[in-house]
Amino acid sequence: MTRVTVSGMDHHGGRPRAERARALADSLRQQITDDAFADGVLPDERDLGRRFGASRNAVRDALALLREEGQITRRRGVGTTVLLPKYGHGLDRLTGLAEELTGRGTVTNEVRVAVEVPALPDAIAARLELPAGAGGVYVERLRRLDGLPLSLDTSYLTADVGRAVLAGDLRDRDVFGLIEEAAGARLGRAEVAVHAVNADPGTARLLGIEPGAAVFALERLTRLADGRPVDAESIRIRADRMALRATLRRGGPRTP
Repeated sequence: MTRVTVSGMDHHGGRPRAERARALADSLRQQITDDAFADGVLPDERDLGRRFGASRNAVRDALALLREEGQITRRRGVGTTVLLPKYGHGLDRLTGLAEELTGRGTVTNEVRVAVEVPALPDAIAARLELPAGAGGVYVERLRRLDGLPLSLDTSYLTADVGRAVLAGDLRDRDVFGLIEEAAGARLGRAEVAVHAVNADPGTARLLGIEPGAAVFALERLTRLADGRPVDAESIRIRADRMALRATLRRGGPRTP
């Protein structure tokens, strides 16, 4: 009888080693995001293999994947450590970044642009349900967490709300709080779309990453409680520092 050996197969469960490595990398990535390694140091290869029921080769391949992603670094005598902490940002609640990261570090804002514009771009005016040619306010901020770049946020605001926002503390406060004070009303809801894009050279330079690196492109239209749109945002978030999260519940028919 001829014994057949399939190249690339891991002896644990008969699945290809590469497949098991990807699954293990997914699990470790999730644990990194959940702060499962509080000291930033991962267990050694043998311990990881026991925990996940994986061979040492599959563990090494999984760690290699995470190293290529920029999640971890491996040094002789030190072990495997998390390169940068990754923070969760909930998509199931309407909060500003500083609110979301309370207790996780110090959020600072570099106000790059904060001006009134005589005419909004047509596409932005349409999103804000304003007539073509309507004026507004444009704000661009580079946001840092404990001194390291995290996101580049740009907002187009309606003129009435935006003028009051310009007079507020854009350096140390979330725009959402300033909007609510300016409007004298609470924010109600927001429509959000998230895309994965490659950072252009200008954005990459500001965020301290390589051109072409993956970033989250988050487009958000925020409305007051009465439904009036007041803020059209475009946010570029470093994917190596932030995970976007939501708690989803299965309900009735899909709402258009």
